Amino acid sequence: MLDPDKILYLDYNSTTPIDPRVLDVMLPFLKGNFANPSSTHHFGQSINENVKQAREQIANFINAESKELIFTSGATEAINIAIKGVAESYFNKGKHIITVSTEHKAVLDTCKDLERKGFEITYLTVQPNGLIDIEELKRSIRTETVLVSVMYVNNETGVMQPIKEISKVARENGVLFMTDATQAVGKIEIDVDNLGIDLLCFSGHKMYAPKGIGALYIRQRGNKVKLKAQIHGGGHEQGLRSGTLNVPGIIALAKACEIAGQEIKQNQKKITQLRDKLEYELLKLPNTFLNGDSKNRIYNTTNICFIGQDANVLIGRMKEIALSNGSACSSAIIEPSHVLTSMGLSTENSFASLRFSLGKQNNIEDIEQAIEKIKELTQSDFNYA
Repeated sequence: MLDPDKILYLDYNSTTPIDPRVLDVMLPFLKGNFANPSSTHHFGQSINENVKQAREQIANFINAESKELIFTSGATEAINIAIKGVAESYFNKGKHIITVSTEHKAVLDTCKDLERKGFEITYLTVQPNGLIDIEELKRSIRTETVLVSVMYVNNETGVMQPIKEISKVARENGVLFMTDATQAVGKIEIDVDNLGIDLLCFSGHKMYAPKGIGALYIRQRGNKVKLKAQIHGGGHEQGLRSGTLNVPGIIALAKACEIAGQEIKQNQKKITQLRDKLEYELLKLPNTFLNGDSKNRIYNTTNICFIGQDANVLIGRMKEIALSNGSACSSAIIEPSHVLTSMGLSTENSFASLRFSLGKQNNIEDIEQAIEKIKELTQSDFNYA
């Protein structure tokens, strides 16, 4: 096993380390405070109070109410509950859903499953910069459309869609709007009311909490959203997600939200500077270009094509550096990134692209080391002097 202390980690969009402060607050719930929060005895009810407080804290973080938040094992489960739940609840209105060709596989595969069950899915195209065309969205909405699902921040390119504008279009047409905000929550401030979001999904392990905990926001004020449960067996989480709650994970997620609320601005300033330094130096290399929009994107991500290179080979030769050539959730599949090919990249250039995603534990030394290593690996191929 590799020594993690010797790894230069540049794959924060894949997963993040647990913040030590998060670990500290969750440990007691892995040890002495182990009771089931659904138990009726005093021990269980005392744990339930901790869960209630955590739920309220997490809900406040996105300007929601605690009753609008249910806990899941992560964003993938939340996405499944949301999309399938809407499909089953609103099929009398119609069986048409709109999403985007560059969505995470959790959304795309869920939609493919619904297609097999008789639903019609419109997959919006994206422009070369990764952004959708709002006019195409408007043209795609029909009377039988029940949901528009558009990712907030793309996990591979960092491109940020105009969520507020998209939600406005959906609302004007009486259509529910959902966003996979997995790469946004914890990095930028999110207000579900201001943005007009009806359903929002995210995971703890993308924001310095542990794996195995996530949440689904379901609007219950005004434009109340109805969902059919996808997991049965006890009626937990308002009947929408049965199963004993992951109390340590919930406590950890609440602490991660608290820390993010305090540190978002300073993290953004620091990480932006590091990302820009990395990107500037790498794009000075010949036969390189940036994938995605240079302005409408999250501050921690850059995706660069190294023309003529094989990203998998580069990654394999960088044993001390952890980065990605796409989504970690589909890395076992040997095919070009669907995100990059949807943006118009050739198969060859898609396979030649690397994603760098930075986090709050990175520093300038990390960036300089990464730049030096990539220059070294590509120098002979590009015949640098």
